[in-house]
Amino acid sequence: MLVRFWGTRGSLPVAPTAETIRRKVAQALVAAGSLQFDNIAEAELFVKKELSFAAGATYGGATSCVELETLHGSYFICDMGSGLRSFGIDSLRRNAAGHSKTYNFFQSHLHWDHIMGFPFFPPAFDPNVTIRIHSGHPDAEEALRRQQEEISFPVPFEWLRADFQFVQLTPGETYEVDGVKVETILQKHSHDSYGYRFTDADGKVAIYSTDSEHKLENMGDEAAFIEFFREADLVICDTMYSLADSVSMKEDWGHSSNLVAVDLCHSAEAKCLALFHHEPTYEDEDIQRMHEESIRYEELTRNGPPLDVICSYDGLEVRI
Repeated sequence: MLVRFWGTRGSLPVAPTAETIRRKVAQALVAAGSLQFDNIAEAELFVKKELSFAAGATYGGATSCVELETLHGSYFICDMGSGLRSFGIDSLRRNAAGHSKTYNFFQSHLHWDHIMGFPFFPPAFDPNVTIRIHSGHPDAEEALRRQQEEISFPVPFEWLRADFQFVQLTPGETYEVDGVKVETILQKHSHDSYGYRFTDADGKVAIYSTDSEHKLENMGDEAAFIEFFREADLVICDTMYSLADSVSMKEDWGHSSNLVAVDLCHSAEAKCLALFHHEPTYEDEDIQRMHEESIRYEELTRNGPPLDVICSYDGLEVRI
C-alpha cells in the first residue's frame, strides 16, 4: 500500500508569505557559506542534505486529503480538503493511462476544511466516473450540495456528471470495498467524526484518524482506540496541538496532541505514527519542533517495540 499526502493542514489552507520565503533563502545562503554550485542539481542536493526540513522545504498548507493506493485499481481517498484539487488533477493523468475511474471517498466529518476541495475536483464532471462517498454521517450528501448553492459557489452540484453513490457506514461493522477491508470508529468532535482502518489484501493496515479529541485524564476510556489502532503499519493521527494547548485554552475543541498520539500508538504496538492536521498558525519551524519533541517523547516512554514517528507534509509518500 502506498499512502500519499495531498493535504496535511487543519482548519483552513495557508500559504508561506514573502517574508517566510526570504527567510528560508537567507538561511540557505548563510549555511552554504563560500560554497559554489555548478548547477541546480548540486544546489538542491545541498538543501536536502545540509538544511533542516523547515529551512529547506515546507510542510505545505493544503487541508486534509490522503490517498491510499492499493493493488485493486480503484482510488481510495480520505477527506476532501483543499489538497483534493491537486489529487484530482493528478488522477486525470492516471485515468488517461488506463486507471480505474472509480473514486472511493471516506469522510472523517463534514466541516468545511474537509470538504472545501470538492467543488474544484475535475473528475466530478466526467460522466464515466463513479464517485462513492462513504461516511458515518447521514447528511453527507446535504453538506456537499449546500456548499455548492449559488450563495456560496457558482457551479451547482447538479452540473456534475459523475455517477454519485452515498454510502453510510456503521461503527463496529466490517465492509469490503473493492478488495479492501474497511472499519470505522466514532470519534469525539463537533457533529461527530469517524476514524477508518483499512486492511489490504497483503494484510497491511493503515489508520486514518483525524479531528478526534483524546483527553489525557480519560486514557482509560481510550481502550477502543487502542484496539482500533492495534498493530497498524501506519497511523495517521490528529496531532494539531501541543499537549499544553490541548489541556488548557483549546480543551474541547475536538483535536488532540502529539504526545497522546504517541501514547495510543505505543499501547496499540503500532509501527509508525504520522503527525497530521497541523495547526494553521504554526510555521514550519514550529511543526518541526513538535516533530522533534514527539521523537524524544517516544524514546523516553518506549516500553516495547520502537514506534517510528514521522511528520506528514503535502507531497509525502509512505509505502507500507
